[in-house]
Amino acid sequence: MPPAAVIRGDDGVRRCWWGASSAEYARYHDEEWGRPVTADDALYERLCLEGFQAGLAWITILRKREGFRAAFAGFRIEEVARFGRRDVARLMRDDGIVRNRLKIEAAIENARRALELRDELGSLGAFFAQFREGRRPAPLRRGDLLATTPSAVAMSRELKKRGFRFVGPTTVYATMQACGLVNDHLAGCAVRAEVGREQREAWAAAGSSR
Repeated sequence: MPPAAVIRGDDGVRRCWWGASSAEYARYHDEEWGRPVTADDALYERLCLEGFQAGLAWITILRKREGFRAAFAGFRIEEVARFGRRDVARLMRDDGIVRNRLKIEAAIENARRALELRDELGSLGAFFAQFREGRRPAPLRRGDLLATTPSAVAMSRELKKRGFRFVGPTTVYATMQACGLVNDHLAGCAVRAEVGREQREAWAAAGSSR
């Protein structure tokens, strides 16, 4: 028999199975994952964190999140874009983050490219809104969740063309899930309907502001 896709926690809340595995995951599942993120710095933060997560468990990133925020100036794009060699050296000594030189340098370069994209389109939200997925049936089983989609491939291709790094289709799709460009909460999950409503309202506004 396949493992349960939705699990009722000790608090009585039915969550996607991964959201029931720890207190940190439960908070992230209930309060953040899938809920729309449209502010530029917040979108940049999510993209960076998903890039740092590659090859690691997401719980590692969650537990180091405040360390990342302190190290990367709160993920304020304009400040990170000014980071130089001394900052890279500082970050490589910071055990509050994932000390991977390629990922650190990518985060800094991505801030510079994000500024260019913002100057062109007005906001990162306007760019992300172009790739929001249409409504589709709620996933029923764990195996129904996709690793990537055509929209994620298209966004990855466009970001790479603009000079972004560590933005492969899988990383981009994880960012889309986290930022509410797609609703991958499972059928029966307590927050799925609420998340869907928030997504429709927020991204309609972000797209219309272009």
